[in-house]
Amino acid sequence: MAQHPITASRAPKKEPEKDLIPIAMVRAMIGIAVLSLVIVAYSVLTNRPHVGVPEAGKIVAEREVILEDVDSQHVIVRNADGSVLVDMPDGGFVNVVGAALARTREVQRVTGNPPVRIVQYDNKRLTLEDPVTGWSAELYAFGEDSKAAFERLLAMK
Repeated sequence: MAQHPITASRAPKKEPEKDLIPIAMVRAMIGIAVLSLVIVAYSVLTNRPHVGVPEAGKIVAEREVILEDVDSQHVIVRNADGSVLVDMPDGGFVNVVGAALARTREVQRVTGNPPVRIVQYDNKRLTLEDPVTGWSAELYAFGEDSKAAFERLLAMK
């Protein structure tokens, strides 16, 4: 049965949908992306030096170690020959760096657990370098306590 046009319920007027992201915000994001591209292009085209890259130094001490992850906190640090250098049930920063190294190796499909190098340079840089993947971590950048953990490993006999 048809309803009379006067008594038929009318559909509510649809209001225009509000943008989830305001158009001004979208334009600002595009502007930032374009500005970043312009800055990078300028830097490359003018051969500007890489100011964020640490200066090269001479190696004053280095040691090859194997970081063996036991669980989320426990790490065993071995000499390159496989002998135990130190067993750290609460590995702290050493374990965190070991986890980052393991992830990098997993992504690059490295099999086994080859040694890495702890390297001290004459300009006070301390790094962990993985010759297999080319990955490295600037250990001095994580604070004195974190740096000291690897300095102790470097000094152990």
